[in-house]
Amino acid sequence: MRRLALALVAPLAVTAAVAGCSSPASNANDSVVVSGAVGKAPTVRIPARPASGNLVVRTVDPGHGPVLTVKDDYVANFAVYVWHGATHRLLYSTYSTTPQGLPVQIGLTGLQKAMAGQRVGSRVLAVLPPRYGYGAAGNSQIGVGASDTLVWVIDPIAAYPVTASAAGAHVSDGGGALPTVTAKPGGPPSITVPKGAPPRKLTVVTLIKGTGPAVRAGQDVVVRYVGAIWRTGKVFDENWPSAVQPSAPPTVFQLGHVIAGWNAGLPGVPVGSRVMLVVPPAEGYGKAGQPQAGITGSDTLVFVVDVLGTAA
Repeated sequence: MRRLALALVAPLAVTAAVAGCSSPASNANDSVVVSGAVGKAPTVRIPARPASGNLVVRTVDPGHGPVLTVKDDYVANFAVYVWHGATHRLLYSTYSTTPQGLPVQIGLTGLQKAMAGQRVGSRVLAVLPPRYGYGAAGNSQIGVGASDTLVWVIDPIAAYPVTASAAGAHVSDGGGALPTVTAKPGGPPSITVPKGAPPRKLTVVTLIKGTGPAVRAGQDVVVRYVGAIWRTGKVFDENWPSAVQPSAPPTVFQLGHVIAGWNAGLPGVPVGSRVMLVVPPAEGYGKAGQPQAGITGSDTLVFVVDVLGTAA
């Protein structure tokens, strides 16, 4: 499901399709109805007839939180339906899993229009004809055809500027027998691994100490992170914006469902902090490693994690 979610929100080069709608379907998109409480899985009623070519945006519940701007990424619960002819199906929902980050520059122009100016805590309906969604090409990776309309229901939980990072007091850069971490404000951390052997046990170092509430075991945490391999010093994963991925929202992980080093190392960390986790193989990816990422079964990993918030 994680791959589907990434494909769903990844920015695409959208080609506008010619909007065509017959008179029987002209008001179909206006007839979509959403009910249920914000934060809970919505009940969505979609007409059993073809969609029209109209972009429909409706604030189902206005919410009372901060207003989303064109410079904000946001974390949200959402459900997406594919509407094809007189039928529809649920494509993806976060309500039974964890909320997810959505990039401010998502490639779906209709979704950008729908969310700009909405408030955190609101519920928004967005009915996106093809020209406001994946265009004439559709998105075969997730099963969206060229003539399919998308119906989104979105509950934004929190907004984060694209430059969001740890915001507390500087405590340490690491160093000595441990990796050294450097970074410019609002930019991705750089990890320099020393030549010596890594520690055998999980090591947690506070680099920046935030002032927010402490993360609890089992919580959904909103993070930016960089992960490197001690043996090579190479970064194997990160979610900071870059030239390669300019639209990279924060990621939400549920503690208890990630690697053991994160499950053990992040509880108790105050929101706003940056921590370095040096994770031995047994608390990382184990003897199997992650060959596609260049991680062997004996590799120690180094993560630098900015805890931006919690989603629950």
